[in-house]
Amino acid sequence: MNVPRLVVAAPSSGSGKTTVATGLMAAFSERGLAVSPHKAGPDYIDPGYHALATGRPGRNLDAFMCGPELVAPLFAHGAAGCDLAVVEGVMGLYDGAAGRGELASTAQVAKLLRAPVVLVVDASSQSRSVAALVHGFASFDPQVRLGGVILNKVGSDRHEVMLREALEEAGMPVLGVLRRAPQVAAPSRHLGLVPVAERRADALAAVGALAAQVRAGCDLDALMALARTAPALPCQAWSPATALARSRGSAPDPAPRTPEGLKLPRLADAISQDPASPAIEARGLGQSPGPRPVVAVAGGAAFTFSYAEHTELLTAAGADVVAFDPLRDEALPEGAAGLVIGGGFPEVYAPELSANEPLRAAVAAFAAAGGPVAAECAGLLYLARSLDGKPMCGVLDADARMSERLTLGYREAVALSDSALAAAGTRLRGHEFHRTVVEPGAGAAPAWGFTHPERRVEGFVRRGVHASYLHTHWAAEPSVAQRFVGAAAARP
Repeated sequence: MNVPRLVVAAPSSGSGKTTVATGLMAAFSERGLAVSPHKAGPDYIDPGYHALATGRPGRNLDAFMCGPELVAPLFAHGAAGCDLAVVEGVMGLYDGAAGRGELASTAQVAKLLRAPVVLVVDASSQSRSVAALVHGFASFDPQVRLGGVILNKVGSDRHEVMLREALEEAGMPVLGVLRRAPQVAAPSRHLGLVPVAERRADALAAVGALAAQVRAGCDLDALMALARTAPALPCQAWSPATALARSRGSAPDPAPRTPEGLKLPRLADAISQDPASPAIEARGLGQSPGPRPVVAVAGGAAFTFSYAEHTELLTAAGADVVAFDPLRDEALPEGAAGLVIGGGFPEVYAPELSANEPLRAAVAAFAAAGGPVAAECAGLLYLARSLDGKPMCGVLDADARMSERLTLGYREAVALSDSALAAAGTRLRGHEFHRTVVEPGAGAAPAWGFTHPERRVEGFVRRGVHASYLHTHWAAEPSVAQRFVGAAAARP
């Protein structure tokens, strides 16, 4: 495929990548272009703003969770038919998975996409030194093509002149200059920006202001010309149907395995003897020839974290996906045969979630009847007995609370218990990102054993429930969606 594209990067977090990337997406969309928005790394929140700016789903490109080989195909899937693609980077340009070199860095994504990089530099505390900084980033890896710089937080006309003169000496084009504009900054809290779903009207206004700021300060024609220098990508676009077809021929080892060095005393006994955690039968591993099962997916302001490919895979596997809002809906969608509760901020809405007693009772009854439930992070908290003292669904014998400690990072994991989501032995890479604690941290049949960077067990498998803090990207292992839909279709 040959879609013009740019990667928006920065020397470090906090330089203004989201401001510039979102503003560019909105400004080019206002020109009538179909803009494909992407985010390097696992972040869920920025893609919400990207979607608001472009009217298209914000899509993540994560070389750790999905593997470098899927970055270009997933990009091509999202960007098909578009006039331009803008990829917002993660952290600093060369920062990636800890201890793994360039893996999952913005630089690696740019190389995999053969895309030119625009470096956003916070110039608020420097003048001529900006040239040395930019020169270092441009020369560190010759395979990364730095096409120009956008200067952010420039203080005055005189400051801009000094910065431009320094970069002209270094031979680096200045593609934009943005002045300090705190009025368009999006509010943040304990896990980053406040999601779009919680402040849609204000977010729309902020995105409009960002577009205006970028239009006024950036050379959009020069940026588009740079994007058009990206060569054709020699890859086939990812397809959920094709991915599922390929996964059927590579089922994971069904035997539970304890990762080497992970101490799990009597884990096998706990799995085999817990009557609430039966193995999923083979009939639950594929699409049913009968009616399409309804898979209910939690949404609304409390559950905003999801990857677009998850819904696409569930649909391709044979499900009808229906959204529901645990803050507002008092019943599960009619005919729900499977339940997916992803990430978000239930801790912010604990009183409201607790007050919706009819839905909490419906979720508890669904789980007690053996219905397949896949819960990640926020979903785990919602299924607990309580969250910060407020009653939740009571599906799990565990309680959750806010914590001062941020848990953040990539994880390598192996499924330790057969569930509706994964066969024991399934290996996945994922991501943890939370400021909450669940006690206990694992049930008699744990969901995952983490093998890197630390060795521990985590999560709960009970009847049809799989609940864990681990965020995963199902494009890396499409059999997860296939298995889940199969379990939903097998419901009486």
